[in-house]
Amino acid sequence: MSGHVTAPAATLAAELPGWVTLLRAPNPGPMTLDGTNTWVLRAAPGEPAVVIDPGPADEGHLAAIAAHGPIGLVLITHGHPDHTDGSARLSELLGGAHVLAADPRHTIGGEPLTEPAEHLGGFGLDIRLLSTPGHTADSICFLVEHADERVVLTGDTILGRGTTVVAHPDGHLGDYLGSLELLSTYQGITALPGHGPALADCGAAADFYLAHRRARLDQVRAAVAAGARTPDAVVAVVYADVDRSLWWAAGWSVRAQLEYLGVDTGESAPGVSGLEHM
Repeated sequence: MSGHVTAPAATLAAELPGWVTLLRAPNPGPMTLDGTNTWVLRAAPGEPAVVIDPGPADEGHLAAIAAHGPIGLVLITHGHPDHTDGSARLSELLGGAHVLAADPRHTIGGEPLTEPAEHLGGFGLDIRLLSTPGHTADSICFLVEHADERVVLTGDTILGRGTTVVAHPDGHLGDYLGSLELLSTYQGITALPGHGPALADCGAAADFYLAHRRARLDQVRAAVAAGARTPDAVVAVVYADVDRSLWWAAGWSVRAQLEYLGVDTGESAPGVSGLEHM
């Protein structure tokens, strides 16, 4: 449980609900898996759709999203550029569609999403905001219900493969653990992640992530007790099974873990501009 995880955290979903379409951006990589997932939700033919995460500013990808019009609303799970760089252009392609996010910097034409459990009605879908900070401070998920089916759009809080990074200093491990505890209550509900395949059980995936994070914390405690006092030293011990090319990303999570444990490393935290999982 405490080793580097690359497999899905739960059983893959056998199929998507008929009202859900996946459009995957052409930005694959070690931090974005197969690419950013853009989800298009439409209650019925002719109804305006709701788009989750426009993805990067790739003209072909954005045109593919726009081709699924009419689109009534665009929602953002968090502000990382692989999810938001295409927002302004997509809004333009859609004739000024509103883009709503928790962070005002990523909100276009509407009010930021700030109320936990806020309901976003309309378009034949029941959409409820779930406040899930941790991966980033502005991370949110969406619980969507239609025709007796429910899904959770998890952004990068839960991925379709592997585990996610806590993007310190913006992300906070204590917040992340609390968010996973919230998501663990959605047992048996399909998870539609920001990267990777859909998972059959959001709650089971959250339980796996919680166990993994707690095991990692035990490893960090042991490394510190053995004399590792800097993030780099902890990464070398705890993430020894991870390709060294990804140690910079592991450093984000380690800094978050050390902060959570109250370990003073005596360094200033580097800024986070990048992407996803560890």
